[in-house]
Amino acid sequence: MIDVQRLRVLRAVAEHGSFNRAAAELRLTPSAVSQHVAALERSLGAEVVTRSTRGVTLTPAGRIMVGAAESVAAELAHARQQVDRLETGRTQLTVATFSSGGRLLLPGALTRLAAAHPGTVVHVREAEPEDSLPLVRQGAVDLALAYHFDGPLPDRSGPGDRLAWRALMDDPLHVVLPEHHPLAGRALLDIAELAAEPWVLGCLKTADFLRRHAERAGFTPDVRSTTTDYFFARSLVAAGLGVSLIPSIALTPAVQGVRAVPIRPPAPARHLGVATLRGRVHPQAETLVEALHEQAAALPHALNHTVPAES
Repeated sequence: MIDVQRLRVLRAVAEHGSFNRAAAELRLTPSAVSQHVAALERSLGAEVVTRSTRGVTLTPAGRIMVGAAESVAAELAHARQQVDRLETGRTQLTVATFSSGGRLLLPGALTRLAAAHPGTVVHVREAEPEDSLPLVRQGAVDLALAYHFDGPLPDRSGPGDRLAWRALMDDPLHVVLPEHHPLAGRALLDIAELAAEPWVLGCLKTADFLRRHAERAGFTPDVRSTTTDYFFARSLVAAGLGVSLIPSIALTPAVQGVRAVPIRPPAPARHLGVATLRGRVHPQAETLVEALHEQAAALPHALNHTVPAES
């Protein structure tokens, strides 16, 4: 029989790519983590990790077992929710969200949830998609408001993946420039027109995204400043440190001294959606998903009145 604790240890190793970092999270010694993994391998008769000086990677058998570990964690979390509901008579709903999407989409959706299910106890956790999507798979949160740029979701997946992704909206990126910049009065811009500009990043994940689009336009962006906050990035643009690439929903509240200009189609965009576990969406979570769809449908109209100018 496979030990659930060993699966938990393997999942932590897979997440961190290191016995030492997994041990720190689990409050075990690296030796104990290694022993758990070795014992799991003996019980399976197969290696689950490949060890090297650069860290630890999963074997095909290891990927299968990590998927099983996430399924077990999700089932246990679901069982715990059912027990809590029996004991308290109330439904707990845990939502993970990234900050800019949560700020504009979540409050109105939660108001609708409260009206439809007034006894629901809601918990909100701020997390970027690379962190929130594993939490959904593990059953640690009921749903995640998340996004991705070009390509697949920012998290491992494979055959039998239980994650359901429901698209909400596309969130076009805009160029944000100082208000007196020669291009600030334009109705549309091409990325190529900004080849000589210094750049300010408001999200580290935007760096790769910007470089890919800049490469297509024939230049390498000169990134001078990096932040993890879009509001701070726009403040740096207002101070004259460069230009920035900012999603539409992160253009509020307004910052004095800057202007946001749409990018000529096909414009780069973030793709917003809600992630849930297949077959594990209770009525309260379904109500919240529907409310998020309604909020997203109304948002582009509201943004059209605030995006072009911030001065």
